[in-house]
Amino acid sequence: MECYDIIISIASNDQQEQNLSEARRCLGQILSDLHYTDELWTEPYHAKNSSRLYLNQLAYATTTLNAQELNAELKKIEKQMGRTPEQKQQGIVTIDLDLMQHNGQRFHLADWERPYIKQLLVCQTKTEDQ
Repeated sequence: MECYDIIISIASNDQQEQNLSEARRCLGQILSDLHYTDELWTEPYHAKNSSRLYLNQLAYATTTLNAQELNAELKKIEKQMGRTPEQKQQGIVTIDLDLMQHNGQRFHLADWERPYIKQLLVCQTKTEDQ
């Protein structure tokens, strides 16, 4: 069975520390060799509806899921954690899990240019138990 290296962006602007912790727990159930960057607080990138601070982090892992299967799992976690379209319209992001890279293929190309993503990419990764 083939394993793929992946990078996932994790973000929340509502009960941020609690929600990132829960997202890490959920990711740990579906991914292997999971490592995280430090967390980074940022101002909203698009402050159209909210002035809430975001807590961001990147996860590095391996998976046997292809990109489409993994995206479906990430959206399932978002939904199970309470993310709704109504909240999104109100500027509330319970959790946002974006597949940034899968087996060398990049997604969310504009996000790679965001300063906080660049900063997180150079952060030393740490394992979940640190």
